[in-house]
Amino acid sequence: MDADGRVSVVDRLTDMVIRGGENVYCVEVEAALHAHPDVLDAAVLGVPHPLLGEEVVAVVRRRPGAAPDAEALRAHVGGRLAAFKVPSRVLVREEELPRNPTGKILKRELRGWFEGREALSSG
Repeated sequence: MDADGRVSVVDRLTDMVIRGGENVYCVEVEAALHAHPDVLDAAVLGVPHPLLGEEVVAVVRRRPGAAPDAEALRAHVGGRLAAFKVPSRVLVREEELPRNPTGKILKRELRGWFEGREALSSG
C-alpha cells in the first residue's frame, strides 16, 4: 500500500501461467507432479519467456532416497496433461520448498531460482 492508500498487487491474483496464449493452471500441473511416487512436494510457476510471454517451470522436492530426474518428471506430466502444460524446466531438490508462516509456498522466491538457469537442473 502506498502513501495515498492505493494497493498494488505484486504477485498473481490467480495461480495461472499464460504460455503463448494458452492458460496453464499451476494447481493442475502440481497435481500431476504429486501423482509421481517419488515426489514429496512440488510447486509450478511462470517465469518470463521472450517469445511465449511466460513459460511453465517447476520445483520438485523428491522423497528421501528417490532419484527422479527432471526428464522423467517432465515425461510423467506429459503422460497426463497437454504438451503445453509440461514444465519446460524442472529443478529437482532434496531440501524443503520455502514457505511462509501459514505454510503457503513462496513462489516469488522460487522464481529467483530460475534466473540465469538455461538447462534442466538437479540438486
